[in-house]
Amino acid sequence: QVQLVESGGGSVQAGGSLRLSCAVSGYTGSSYCIGWFRQAPGKEREGVASIGADGSRSYADSVKGRFTISRDNAKNTLYLEMNSLKPEETAMYYCAAEDLYGSTWWRDCRFGYWGQGTQVTVSS
Repeated sequence: QVQLVESGGGSVQAGGSLRLSCAVSGYTGSSYCIGWFRQAPGKEREGVASIGADGSRSYADSVKGRFTISRDNAKNTLYLEMNSLKPEETAMYYCAAEDLYGSTWWRDCRFGYWGQGTQVTVSS
């Protein structure tokens, strides 16, 4: 029903930029939460950015001002533009979508659908 497929990950030097994409299928309309999470080795998965059901955008404090989340409704695609990347932001990045019975709460959203992840590696 709901499928999320990430792309755009790769290796970049510290201070560089990447843009991640997430192809979304299975939803009708755009009034649902969608966002990005990341998980570094040995660390908990953490929320990075999200778009709420009302279209509002939220960011983790650590990325605010450097990352931009956006959605192209016509293309059913979510994006995360990441600028001034830091080595500590090396992680698997996951696209996530709202599920009424999901187990992950972040900001005003409840997430339960996940993509396969795309690896981002930031070298110093």
